[in-house]
Amino acid sequence: MAAHLSYGRVNLNILREAARKELREFLDKCSGSKAIVWDEYLTGPFGLIAQYSLLKEHEVEKMFTLKSGRLPSADVKNIIFFVRPRLELMDIIAENVFSEDKLHSSREFHILFVPRRSMLCEQRLKEQGVLGSFINIDEYILDLIPYDGDLLSMEYESAFRECYLENDQTSLYHTAKGLMTLQALYGTIPQIYGKGECARHVANMMLRMKREFAGSQNQILPVFDTLLLLDRNVDLLTPLATQLTYEGLIDEIYGINNGYVKLPPEKFAQKKQGEASKDLPTEPKKLQLNSAEELYAEIRDKNFNAVGAALSKKAKIISAAFEERHNAKTVGEIKQFVSQLPHMQAARSSLANHTSIAELIKDITTSEAFFDNLTVEQEFMTGVDTDKVNTYIEDCIAQKDPLIKILRLVCMQSVCNNGLKQKVFDYYKREILQTYGYEHILTLNNLEKGGLLKPQTSSRNNYPTIRKTLKLWMEDANEQNPNDISYVYSGYAPLSIRLTQVLARPGWRSIEEVLKMLPGPHFEERQQLPAGLHKKRQQGENRTTLVFFLGGVTYAEIAALRFLSQMEDSGMEYIIATTKLINGTTWIKSLMDRPESQTP
Repeated sequence: MAAHLSYGRVNLNILREAARKELREFLDKCSGSKAIVWDEYLTGPFGLIAQYSLLKEHEVEKMFTLKSGRLPSADVKNIIFFVRPRLELMDIIAENVFSEDKLHSSREFHILFVPRRSMLCEQRLKEQGVLGSFINIDEYILDLIPYDGDLLSMEYESAFRECYLENDQTSLYHTAKGLMTLQALYGTIPQIYGKGECARHVANMMLRMKREFAGSQNQILPVFDTLLLLDRNVDLLTPLATQLTYEGLIDEIYGINNGYVKLPPEKFAQKKQGEASKDLPTEPKKLQLNSAEELYAEIRDKNFNAVGAALSKKAKIISAAFEERHNAKTVGEIKQFVSQLPHMQAARSSLANHTSIAELIKDITTSEAFFDNLTVEQEFMTGVDTDKVNTYIEDCIAQKDPLIKILRLVCMQSVCNNGLKQKVFDYYKREILQTYGYEHILTLNNLEKGGLLKPQTSSRNNYPTIRKTLKLWMEDANEQNPNDISYVYSGYAPLSIRLTQVLARPGWRSIEEVLKMLPGPHFEERQQLPAGLHKKRQQGENRTTLVFFLGGVTYAEIAALRFLSQMEDSGMEYIIATTKLINGTTWIKSLMDRPESQTP
């Protein structure tokens, strides 16, 4: 099922297996038949670790979603709550337990906190008078979840908000713990580099944890050569821009959640000749997206303008393969053709799906609205008129376009101008509040606190210097056969990935001045390896770097890192880890107060 996790340079299946083993051990603690009550947010991430079949093997007979009131009836001995440590969930659990106690006295209750136990939550259960009802109270440490052969995510959605708005470092503690788990499985990482306040905190916590466990040095040859910790607020611009890779656009338009996307069903209906189209499916089409699917692995990181050519090339190869059947004369040849059929049919259905998705996306990317929006983004990135009110943004507010679209553009202008002139800032603020409602004043304050939308405090704008020094804008980016990472945004090279690229060669000393202009400290640490575990590098062997984005990463940035890994002369392979997979919309939403009152 998870074979694609072990294809890469680092076998991430080891991490998945370790997580599965712990889950089995917990389930076996509760002997007898079981029902699991899920905190809904956890079902997606858990699906990547264990399917229902694994739970079934350990006597899990029913699964329910956690909601207030009574639990659905189930003839089981154990009821296990799988929840995040949130106080509001404790109140719902208390309600569930009370209603059960009146009916079944013989039931056994257990609670599994993911990813950590919480004294506050246990205290709340005690106040509600149900703490004594639980036989087992345990924690399941699910920090880093393997999403693909080179991608790990904690799916900690509020990490950026907590770090930059609420000054809460819980997510950084989980990150440090997750990195310690990785080192226990894959060996100590000898070199740590970082940029940003949060990166500094995580590195300090890791080094402290390592000192505390000094006695239990693991004797594993290190898999990773370097760890790079990057704060999201070092590069606030990249997530705001519209991603232009195939996977990035799927995420921008439809949203990818835990490796799945839901698409409008009408494009995927199998139309038979002569059938009326009245019974078209109404349920969204749910597709899994990862590198286990050959075609997706091939096209996911291409600029969308190069996807059409790749699909038609694939279509020719597949039809040529099906034509082969006419040439199969002998029994042996026919047998060989038949043995390849399942693979060919899977390839054909995969091609049909991706052709449909590409058509859906093309309808949007060829629209005037998309083009106008992109033009303004690219003007901001290149420093055109960033210091005055933008007429396109004014028009969008006047037409009452979705608020998130407006916020993304205004934040982008602010970031590219090192803050907006007070007059411009006040104007945008007034227009947004008058058009969309005064309740959004909280959201605007959050964006200001997070550094995305702020008035200019100094007259100096460092962005042009950073752009020129790091070559963040490349004219005539080659979208079909890229030679630089800037293809992922058709001209803009993500700042975060440029920093990663420069670190590998020629090193950060060459850009010392630019690093000082970006927020937070930059640092380097070395971790001592036990004797005999120093890697002897073979001639031509690549180094492996784990890049950890604190506060979220976009699919376009991941595509850029994969591009660097595949470059002939880079000598470096990248594994990507993050607190959350984000795009501009989900990121801004996480900083909004009352986002549910928003139309997407």
